[in-house]
Amino acid sequence: MDLSNLKPAEGSVRKNSKRIGRGEGSGKGGTATRGHKGAKSRSGYSKKIGFEGGQMPLQRRVPKFGFTNRNRKVYQGINLDTLQTLVDEGKIKDTVDMDVLVENGLAGRNELVKILGRGELKAKLKISVHKFTASAKEAIEAAGGEVVTL
Repeated sequence: MDLSNLKPAEGSVRKNSKRIGRGEGSGKGGTATRGHKGAKSRSGYSKKIGFEGGQMPLQRRVPKFGFTNRNRKVYQGINLDTLQTLVDEGKIKDTVDMDVLVENGLAGRNELVKILGRGELKAKLKISVHKFTASAKEAIEAAGGEVVTL
């Protein structure tokens, strides 16, 4: 390397960048390429989400309907085939509780968990979670496992 082949770092020099609002002599003074008047020409302008230029926004045009229960309980569903794959991989031994499920990324620490009946379970497991479907409970007990509701 010598003085003949020195170059600035990649991306540090920009060609053709407009220096806006730096006086009339620059050719980009005055309105600084923002046009004349109006909200968009002012500093601090930001359009609100869903703003349609003063037209009634879609979320206010469409009627509200239905009912949402504020006290609804949402359960994280985990199927039997998912538990069986974890047993096959050696991640679950004989008991399945919230700590094991959180550790394996199947549920969050504060989530309610429900075991669902898809797939088949061959392993004998003691499972303790918040809820079970009837088919899941039947399958676990048929495999010789134990069901504990928290």
